[in-house]
Amino acid sequence: MGPIDINGWEIIFLAVLAVFVLGPERLPEYAAKLARLVRRVRRMADGARSQLRDQLGDEFDEVDWRAYDPRQYDPRRIVREALANPDSDPVADQTTATAAASVSSTAAADQPVRPPVADVDLTRPTPWDAEAT
Repeated sequence: MGPIDINGWEIIFLAVLAVFVLGPERLPEYAAKLARLVRRVRRMADGARSQLRDQLGDEFDEVDWRAYDPRQYDPRRIVREALANPDSDPVADQTTATAAASVSSTAAADQPVRPPVADVDLTRPTPWDAEAT
């Protein structure tokens, strides 16, 4: 499990907010419930990991888990990398995106070129159905 991205001021703010919302007399009770919940979730995650390891066997160690990390698809990071290095394509750097692009480019080369739609009269208004809206 990765670290939680919360800085010190956010923790202090959350603690003060919890004191105001819950009250100082109920705060220890809810803190204990939160601790139990975190332990239970951690046990569930460990159980799921061990079950997956049992089912996959040796293949479990061969899996590149970083490829499945959703944090790599953060749009802010992608934009930041694109602005920092405009010559490279951050999507093409990912192996799955590169494979998909090569498959789609070969599939697009095999497709016939469709002519543009020319039966549109731009002088007439767009059809509109009053009952549908």
